[in-house]
Amino acid sequence: MSSVLVNAPRSARRGDVIEIKTLILHPMESGFRAGANGTLIPRDIIERFTCAYNGVEVFRLALSPAIAANPFIAFSTVATETGTLVLRWTGDNGFAVEETLSIAVE
Repeated sequence: MSSVLVNAPRSARRGDVIEIKTLILHPMESGFRAGANGTLIPRDIIERFTCAYNGVEVFRLALSPAIAANPFIAFSTVATETGTLVLRWTGDNGFAVEETLSIAVE
């Protein structure tokens, strides 16, 4: 299982722009690199990242084999109401990680 770090505010005022930062530990193998025995290392990348705020998608990112290992993603959204942010990473070989955060909006 991959480790995930998320930095996001726990509270905000309505209308504030909030920044969410994520880091996920993942090798991001492109499938083009040869291993020690000369054979290609199989492709293993995160293909998509999404963030839903109270069920509404507010951010989406498609990743490619050119992305470095352990991708760092930072984005902003507007705090509209108290609720949850669901961050989801999906990729090759059935890879799927989901983190849920709560935010209180005053």
